[in-house]
Amino acid sequence: MPRSVRQEYAGAVYHVMCRGNNGQSIFKADKGRRLFLSTLDDACQQTGWRIHAYVLMSNHYHLLLETPEANLVAGMKWLQGTYTQRFNAMFSCCGHLFQGRYKALPIEADRDGPYFRAVGNYIHMNPFRAGLAGFGMDKPLEAYRWSSYPAYAGRTRKIPDWLERARLLDACGLDLQSAAVQSDYRELLEFRMQGNA
Repeated sequence: MPRSVRQEYAGAVYHVMCRGNNGQSIFKADKGRRLFLSTLDDACQQTGWRIHAYVLMSNHYHLLLETPEANLVAGMKWLQGTYTQRFNAMFSCCGHLFQGRYKALPIEADRDGPYFRAVGNYIHMNPFRAGLAGFGMDKPLEAYRWSSYPAYAGRTRKIPDWLERARLLDACGLDLQSAAVQSDYRELLEFRMQGNA
């Protein structure tokens, strides 16, 4: 059965995710996570992509990705292929790293509304759902540094040029001009981690 054709158009927004082959780790260690973010930085520079949210877990990643040009397929081919080559060289491995084809769910009709907000918050809450950080745990959610959430929560010094925070904050109904916007977003996710909404 042939693969379905990817929807690509300028200004498209996608929830992109991919898992490791046979459920294996796609990062191995913090060194691998830094390598992935560096490769993502290179991909964004080449493609013009804007990332609205991301999280790197042990055996998968999620991106809330916007393509100003219709270049999702070419960009993802470069990102995953290049990262695999760099990963294999760094960790003296060979072969496939990712399990099959990446998933890219278009966010069309609701590009700035409830679904966009839900996907961004879902991505940021991944470490909480995995029991790694968040409400009721030893570490707060913003302590999980392999996510865009620390940048949203005001807990990181260096924010990548490709990380676009305004759109998700606006979709959450937060005042972008407010000095409290970062603490407001932290409170919003804290409320959700406590089982509300």
